[in-house]
Amino acid sequence: MSLLPESASFEELVQDYFLAVRGAGLMLSALDTELLTTWAREGVPFEVVARGINRSAEKALWDARPGEPVLRSLRACRRQVEAEIKKYRELAAGAGAPESHTRKKRARSWEETRHARLCTVLDDLAGREEALSARVRHLRITVLAHVPEEPAAMDAQEALAFLLLLRALPFAERRAVWREAHGAGAEQQVMSARARRVSRRFRVLAAVRRRLGVKEV
Repeated sequence: MSLLPESASFEELVQDYFLAVRGAGLMLSALDTELLTTWAREGVPFEVVARGINRSAEKALWDARPGEPVLRSLRACRRQVEAEIKKYRELAAGAGAPESHTRKKRARSWEETRHARLCTVLDDLAGREEALSARVRHLRITVLAHVPEEPAAMDAQEALAFLLLLRALPFAERRAVWREAHGAGAEQQVMSARARRVSRRFRVLAAVRRRLGVKEV
């Protein structure tokens, strides 16, 4: 897997991301390539599809045997990816369609909705775990003080929030999370440095959410 240039196509970005999260393989099968082409025609941002891949991988991670790929094929992500595409399209249509003042007030962009959902999840977490309440309050006035304008920025904001929550856990719990994330990995030596970073970050964030009892945001 090679480093991709900034001009990489949607298909190249998705393939690179999927193989990094999967932790194995150098290319997609013919059936996976056909599915990827279908998604490319949808015209949605790469981050929407990446989010669906993440959700599928997180669900599969806990059942995967040591040393085996988290996902066997891109087709295994189809349900989650198409659910994310549907949500994105519904929110985008709601934000752009002509509506009454009341309906416009209710309509939010995809990023605004995700941001609000993340804030709600963290507030609920603070109520369940008093030790994290101060960190959540700090996140609300710093990291979460604004709504990102792009899906990639929203993904980065969400990841940063959970990584900072990880730092707020007691040392023994932090170490347990890191060990769980490391133990779940099956990275190939042929992976590029970028792919290894993507793979590790996915597993760390999945382990953090598992520890915090946050299944989905």
